[in-house]
Amino acid sequence: MKTTTVPPSRKVLVDCVHLATRAPSLHNSQPWRFRIEGPAVEVYADRTRHLEVIDPAGREQLISVGAAVFTLRLAVQRAGYHAELTTFPRPDEPDLVARVVAGRPTAVGPAAEALAEAIPHRHTNRRPFAHTPVPAEVLHHLVDAARREGAVLTVAGPAGRERILAMAFEAGRRLRERPGYRAELDRWTGYSPRPDGVPVWAVGPWDALEAVPVRDFREFSDLKRPVEPFEPYPTILILWTAGDERSDWLRAGQALQRVLLTATWQNLATTPISQPVEVPEVRGLLTDAATGLAPQMVLRVGYGKIAGRSPRRPVAEVLLPGRAL
Repeated sequence: MKTTTVPPSRKVLVDCVHLATRAPSLHNSQPWRFRIEGPAVEVYADRTRHLEVIDPAGREQLISVGAAVFTLRLAVQRAGYHAELTTFPRPDEPDLVARVVAGRPTAVGPAAEALAEAIPHRHTNRRPFAHTPVPAEVLHHLVDAARREGAVLTVAGPAGRERILAMAFEAGRRLRERPGYRAELDRWTGYSPRPDGVPVWAVGPWDALEAVPVRDFREFSDLKRPVEPFEPYPTILILWTAGDERSDWLRAGQALQRVLLTATWQNLATTPISQPVEVPEVRGLLTDAATGLAPQMVLRVGYGKIAGRSPRRPVAEVLLPGRAL
């Protein structure tokens, strides 16, 4: 007896795209677009949202898009379909970075269900964390999450932590000297209501202990940004990939989002510390010469109060029209 597979409706796929827009991105720039074609969703890098000063090579943009790709895969799986992923499906369209097809029906496992439940709750927390160490078992879950997406996640020891944080402060200084950096940062932060960027309430305080590097949003400096003591010994993680090409950046984004959702599921707060990987000279010092692994992101994790979720663009704004036949 032949069985037939009923493909998902367009509404189901639109709902999956809506969840995909909850992915993290540099300065909440949300640099992605989507196109629904039958049972497939194409994911594009939106060049109009590329932060050219801080991310000239587009590495962090592809990491952001990769995070959206993983979230889309997870949403399709939660909808009851096997998510079939093809990366860079058309070499003549470099902005088309992934194609996710809702394939055969499949049952949703408890792990996937838990990660999907975490999607709307994941958010960047730029505030102090509790002076409570993260248990080794919980960190193991994060390491395993990265491994499942073909990446490597390591936990910095005390000496490595201090070195990385010092590199972050140095990278921050160099970024402030980069022409156009302040203007670009200001474009993505502010007080006016908008569906993207970093709103005032999400900026967080300065660290009174000067142990944790925080992004220096200039627009808030005149308002005497609050100062609070952060945790003196933050838990620092590094996400690595075996290579450093566009495909590796996309893979890093998918691994990053799986790690962040796993952390949310484990009741952890998370903060990307991207300054060390935004300055090539500093990033080169971070590269592991022994293994050849390329650093893609630095993360701070711990236990903190809910900080709130940044706004998102409406789905209608990120959906492209179907291809003309």
